[in-house]
Amino acid sequence: MSNSKKIAIISIAGILILLILFAVTQIFSVLNKGFGWRSLNPLKMPVLLEDKNKSPNIADYELIAQEGTTEFIEGLKTDTLGYNGSYLGPILRMKRGEKVNITVKNQLGVPTTLHWHGLLVDGEQDGGPLQGIQPNQSWNPSFIVDQPAATLWYHPHYVGTTANQVYFGLSGLIYIEDEISRKLELPKEYGINDIPLIVQDRNFRRDGNFDYSTSMMGVIPGEDIIINGTVKPFFEVSEEKIRLRILNASNSEYFEFSLSNKVSFQQIASDGGFLEKPISMKTINLAPGERAEIIVDFKKIDQKTIFLMNNNLSILEFKVSENLKSSNEIDESLTTIEEIPIGNNPVTREFILESMGINGTINGKYYDMERIDEEVNINETELWVVRNIGGMMQTIGHPFHVHGTQFQIISRDGKKPPLGERGFKDTVFVQVGEEVVIRVRFKHKGIYMYHCHILEHEDGGMMGQFEVR
Repeated sequence: MSNSKKIAIISIAGILILLILFAVTQIFSVLNKGFGWRSLNPLKMPVLLEDKNKSPNIADYELIAQEGTTEFIEGLKTDTLGYNGSYLGPILRMKRGEKVNITVKNQLGVPTTLHWHGLLVDGEQDGGPLQGIQPNQSWNPSFIVDQPAATLWYHPHYVGTTANQVYFGLSGLIYIEDEISRKLELPKEYGINDIPLIVQDRNFRRDGNFDYSTSMMGVIPGEDIIINGTVKPFFEVSEEKIRLRILNASNSEYFEFSLSNKVSFQQIASDGGFLEKPISMKTINLAPGERAEIIVDFKKIDQKTIFLMNNNLSILEFKVSENLKSSNEIDESLTTIEEIPIGNNPVTREFILESMGINGTINGKYYDMERIDEEVNINETELWVVRNIGGMMQTIGHPFHVHGTQFQIISRDGKKPPLGERGFKDTVFVQVGEEVVIRVRFKHKGIYMYHCHILEHEDGGMMGQFEVR
């Protein structure tokens, strides 16, 4: 047998061994998490950041990216990163039509950026890789909010370090309100019946520090699911209907949420804002970067305790009050969603997603900051065809995120998308072998990114760059 054949056989055997070890690790991780789960800590609530401008039409915010320590496990300190604190960041509240000025200070000691995920702003305000903030420097984006009410988020986007910085804590939520959201009969009391849930998977070492490690396959899945930076959280429910704003802020994990008693809930919003009407469902799937708002009616629940589940694993305990308050019925109609207008013979672009373990390409290319991959005309609607052709050591899908827009999903493998995906989206999960068609339009000029929102894939080159002119 030739040396080249021997080398090829050894390489294939090595890859098979790695795949088997990875599968065994995941199985044991699931088994370990499934037994003996009990809540320990009250669910933390992110701070609502104070607007420093007294004008009703202008908001001034300051965010400081900084190092710190956080006690997730009693008696142990974890080295973390956060905005205006040791872990995660405050919620930024914005109103449609409002001018927002933000001072972002970098006290990390390494470069970073701050990307407004889902926000419709011009390229220079987007906070992508081109807007790097050096240590001890500041960035001052300013923009006018021009999109419907929605739950968005923010996180770093510096080339090659996004995954690490997000894992150690740099993430936060953005709430946009408008005339429609203010008039709807929805739970709106923050921290009481309007609850943010920033869901992440994490591994801890014995000394309490994060155990963030990757392999050829990607990041090692977290054995602990933490919510709002809380390990094994519980929340005391004192209202009849509760609004949960759920963000999958994990680096790479895909979550399937349900309630332990299998009761239905209503989805009212997706990434870019409200759906046309509430949708009754028992499970909701979110890939990294995706958001959803749901309403849970605890008046319909007999148990004193129920759990929010990820697959078959408890991740949040609801302790239900015996004296639930009354609340109004949710509006049958939430908003009107008009199709993004499209002309005859629209430009159609194809995006082929392919990965090998932790690395990946789009249309066969790795990200290059000096290269513009696509040129797009402003205010011109296009069709983007996104295909996931898999790849070596690739068995899961890719969440495809586009900066600078909220798009509409037209089809999945030629079929209409599920009802929960018929609103506006900025991130869409594309399974291996699947083709998704989206209708997209850009209202602001500048250079933006499209990429896989598995952050290790993004850092590994699975990202492209386009310019809107």
